[in-house]
Amino acid sequence: MIQIAIVASLAGAAWLPSAFATQAGDESLAQVDQVEAQARADWRETITHTSAPAEGCYQAEYPSIIWKQVGCNVAPARVHSVPPVPSRRNLSLAEGGASQTTGNGHDYALSSSSLISTTTGTFPSVTGVTSETGVGVAAFGGGGILGPNEYTLQINSNFNSTTAACKSHSGCTVWQQFIYSPDYNVNGQAAVFMQYWLIGYGGTSCPSGFGSDGAGDCYKNSAAVSAPDIAATQLGNLKLAGTVVSGGNDTVTFTNGTKAYSISAKDSVLYLATVWKQSEFNVVGNAGGSEAKFNTGSSITVKVAVSNGSTSAPTCASNAGTTGETNNLNLGTCTASSGSTPSIQFPETN
Repeated sequence: MIQIAIVASLAGAAWLPSAFATQAGDESLAQVDQVEAQARADWRETITHTSAPAEGCYQAEYPSIIWKQVGCNVAPARVHSVPPVPSRRNLSLAEGGASQTTGNGHDYALSSSSLISTTTGTFPSVTGVTSETGVGVAAFGGGGILGPNEYTLQINSNFNSTTAACKSHSGCTVWQQFIYSPDYNVNGQAAVFMQYWLIGYGGTSCPSGFGSDGAGDCYKNSAAVSAPDIAATQLGNLKLAGTVVSGGNDTVTFTNGTKAYSISAKDSVLYLATVWKQSEFNVVGNAGGSEAKFNTGSSITVKVAVSNGSTSAPTCASNAGTTGETNNLNLGTCTASSGSTPSIQFPETN
């Protein structure tokens, strides 16, 4: 019996070294995964701040930080977002109060005391999102690109400043958007581009290359670089950045996992680099004042970070959104943080 017990004990112990090895292997694999995840995050940060060599459209893929030039597409002259008329925005806020869903002016924007050179928008936390659908909004004529997974990521500048682009037209101000838009050119393909506005330019005669919205505003699109359509359930993997350089090029960069897409064009279209002091970033409807409608129980954290030559905390500017598009999420409390890239962060839920 004793001999049998010893044999049984030895047999039972025989699995221990391999079990320990498996456990150690799992821990090692977890460490590798963690290191790789951090390496990819660092790459996304680096490529976002790596300038393209010239105007045009580019792609890059991890781990390379060299932009590869690709063909550009013409972004159709679709009114991607209608900036809110101040009187309409104020009425809307008065009716809806703090519970109003996000967009059409009701949003936080990062307000900086110094000029912004880069704004980066991310979603540090996304939970409960199982579906999203673009729906029309009656106040905007029910337009936009509608249906499942129709949304945009937008970085929007302030539109309260004038530049030389206004050509001394009284009351004219500039507004610039940095956009990722699924299905914008063709179904199954997203576009990354910039949209330029001359708000209050007046009349129906716009500068060469600009179209009129019929209400005294002029707009046009930059060229666009193609990117994949990404389901709204993957928002946590996405990053959008807008960069401006006075006398140089403005750039919008979109990253998804291990791939990045960018388009650069001259800052002299609007001269935004001379007046950019406020940034809105969010996920909203896809063009035409539409709404991005998320399933009940969705929770998204929005982070807006900037490079502005300062380490001081910026200001959370409330009711400072400048796009007409909306989503069906309710804003939480906004907090501002100091550091090498000052930022604001706030939750949205329904």
